[in-house]
Amino acid sequence: MSLGGGLKLVLIGDGESPHLLKWARALQPRVQLHAISSRGFLPEFLQLLPDARRLALNTEPDHAGGNVALIKQLPRIGAWLADTDADWLHAHYLTSHGSLAWAAKLGWRLRAQIAGSAWGSDILVTAQRGGAWRWMTKKVLRNCTLATSDSLYMTERMRELGAGEVMTFPFGLEAMPKQSAKKQPWLCFANRGLEPIYRPQRVIEAFAHIAAAQSEARLVVANDGSLRTVLEADVVARGLADRVSFVGRLDAATQASHYARSTWFLSLPESDSVSVSVLEAMAHGCVPLLSDLPANREVIGDSARGLIVGSLADLPARMAALDNARLATINRDWVAANGLFEPHVQRFLTRLKELTPA
Repeated sequence: MSLGGGLKLVLIGDGESPHLLKWARALQPRVQLHAISSRGFLPEFLQLLPDARRLALNTEPDHAGGNVALIKQLPRIGAWLADTDADWLHAHYLTSHGSLAWAAKLGWRLRAQIAGSAWGSDILVTAQRGGAWRWMTKKVLRNCTLATSDSLYMTERMRELGAGEVMTFPFGLEAMPKQSAKKQPWLCFANRGLEPIYRPQRVIEAFAHIAAAQSEARLVVANDGSLRTVLEADVVARGLADRVSFVGRLDAATQASHYARSTWFLSLPESDSVSVSVLEAMAHGCVPLLSDLPANREVIGDSARGLIVGSLADLPARMAALDNARLATINRDWVAANGLFEPHVQRFLTRLKELTPA
């Protein structure tokens, strides 16, 4: 273990991601934290860590592959990590940053052990794209002393790929939000990326059925992506332009205000692990309408805390049959008991310390 007290840990990931920042905020008081970002760093990272503890590679990695620019940075990464001499390299998103951690450890003979945190599509999508990706994912997982997963379903896929010890816990909330705003009964909110994997077209189709049955139904679509222009045109073509609002990327406070007012939350991706957005929505008392995926069933207990969306024809009737006020309380209580980040980070660090040579 590093001199000076506590573990020395290097986060390796996308420093412009709020998810990596959340990990950094949780870890910083408890470890000697350093960070490598494949891109730049969010401003709050600059306050958390001094310049000497940050390395920004300023590349534009493609999580679906083609990370040649990132691989070219390996000599710089290896030298920086050798100088840092950490106990742990904590890689986030295994097919890109996990590969970097493994290659640096091998090439520079680092004493650090690797902890790998899977984010969902790295295991459920990228690893299934072909033999080379599957081989790389297996290599990374087998070189992780400890891995984390946010759903039981993904944990099983990781074990099939050769993972050893895996801790399973949701990438939960830092705190429970306060309940303040009054819910609008037929206000729907969606905030997943406007990219094919998240199937935002399906969200628009679902809302069209809801809107046909409920004249007061409204949909707010947050976030951005390559499909936004197509989706906006589709909404106009359906005659729903006055009932669907595209609001782009939101800061945390603005997003919280949308969760707070909305009764329904739509998330209909083709592949997913446990989504932080779904947990956030439930913590704000929203009723989730989710695609039929194993991780989604884990979160809402089949249909105990929301609806699995199959046929769109009967969706409005199924929604109308629910007791939303009761579900709002049930969902908040469930997230408070199961979906907070803090207890799991403490458990994760306790395990890292147990695995660290004296």
